[in-house]
Amino acid sequence: MFKNHPKGLLGAALSNMGERFGFYIMMAILTLFISAKFGLSETTTGYIYSAFYASIYLLALVGGLIADKTKNYKRTILYGIILMAVGYLIIAVPTPTPVPHMALYLAITCAGLLVISFGNGLFKGNLQALVGQMYDNPKYADKRDAGFQIFYMFINIGAMFAPFIAIGVRNWWLKVHDFDYNASLPELCHQYIAQGNAMPVESLERLTKYAGDVSLNGTAVTDLTAFSNSYLNVFNVGFQYAFAAAIVAMLISLVIFIVNKKIFPDPANKAVAAAGKNAAGISKEEIKMSAREVKQRIYALFAVFGVVIFFWLSFHQNGYSLTYFARDYVNLDIIHIDLGFTSIKGAEIFQSVNPFFVVFLTPLIMWVFGALNRRKREPSTPMKIAIGMGIAALAYVFLMVFSFALPAKDALATMSADELAVMRVTPWVMIVLYFILTVAELFISPLGLAFVSKVAPLHLQGLMQGCWLAATAIGNSILFIGGILYTNVPLWICWLVFVGATGLSMFVMLSMVRWLERVAK
Repeated sequence: MFKNHPKGLLGAALSNMGERFGFYIMMAILTLFISAKFGLSETTTGYIYSAFYASIYLLALVGGLIADKTKNYKRTILYGIILMAVGYLIIAVPTPTPVPHMALYLAITCAGLLVISFGNGLFKGNLQALVGQMYDNPKYADKRDAGFQIFYMFINIGAMFAPFIAIGVRNWWLKVHDFDYNASLPELCHQYIAQGNAMPVESLERLTKYAGDVSLNGTAVTDLTAFSNSYLNVFNVGFQYAFAAAIVAMLISLVIFIVNKKIFPDPANKAVAAAGKNAAGISKEEIKMSAREVKQRIYALFAVFGVVIFFWLSFHQNGYSLTYFARDYVNLDIIHIDLGFTSIKGAEIFQSVNPFFVVFLTPLIMWVFGALNRRKREPSTPMKIAIGMGIAALAYVFLMVFSFALPAKDALATMSADELAVMRVTPWVMIVLYFILTVAELFISPLGLAFVSKVAPLHLQGLMQGCWLAATAIGNSILFIGGILYTNVPLWICWLVFVGATGLSMFVMLSMVRWLERVAK
């Protein structure tokens, strides 16, 4: 796989894999943790989730500026890894639930997320710029798309196993305290603490039934207040211990990066050695470009950035509205794996489906593109991105069809436990959905990175990679739209909005393909 690729690609891919493993341990459980920890609604949780996910990518722009200014990409990346580990530590320290002071403990959690965001901003875009520099060597130039696909695949190897660790640690802690896992209980427990016996009759009956079901010591639950407080506390401490596992992953990433640091290219030195720079920091190659060509490159990049905003708005619902959908509408008992000391069961398990497909589909898609390339029929990178947007629209069409017969979110509170059990759909709905979304992702994300590294001027590599991530940040900043739709309109209308966003983006991208192809030459 790494044959005919730069020597540093493996080290960069492994370092990124370790960092992403820790990151996706957190992302698999973040929205459910915030809801369960603080008793917040899906919509309110969505505002925090959107702000955090947006800041991750927006701060990558800051990280790119820092690296470009200091000309020290490697040190910037190193500091990013360390900061992320500190952020995970802040949110991993166990605190009581229900929280004794909502504003204080929520502020501590948000502060930890902000530190993670800044560390990620220093790390993510600059490592991608470093990989891009490996392929500026003419010896490897024709392998750029394939190199980024391999790099992207290793990201997802880490992400594939992360949800199992997150679920396993939380459910292990529940079992230590003689509890089983039930996805519906945190919301019901918070509701009972707030409303007591005034909560809807159907919800009270479900709480009573579920409380008896998850109590593994065989003791009947007679005090729902005591049970609710105890279950919430154990449930969320289990989440926080899962965050601690992310720290271990970050340390592994740190070691890998340090060991391979010497063989990584230095983007600043490489540009100087390859072309020489004047006092203003502009390479000879770029001096030869006309002002119009430089502008065209920047315009082309920002045109692509604008389109992919709507892909990330739709795709990153996987950690938000799609996770809530899995919690509320999917029969999770079918995928219950008992390991003795813990169990693998929960809506978060579907977070592993997307990276699983990335890992196993990437070689196939690379083979298809390679075969087309040998026949001189491989689509251009802009065309691949347009195709990916269309595939993403098909994914939400699929989910929309399955949602026509399902009740809206607000109707679930009036349904009995038996009615909910009958209503829930097979896990295969989520698996097929993520399969289609993954194919779309493989046409957009790694190839978008390759497009940016190819078109961006040499002295703006870090900045332009940061702008790619900033575009992702804009899409992530409005992720809360998914939560608003999920809780307020019929499900099929919720998914129809994402069909429209990705479908229209496909047509916009198609209208620009020829222009983008000319600029990229």
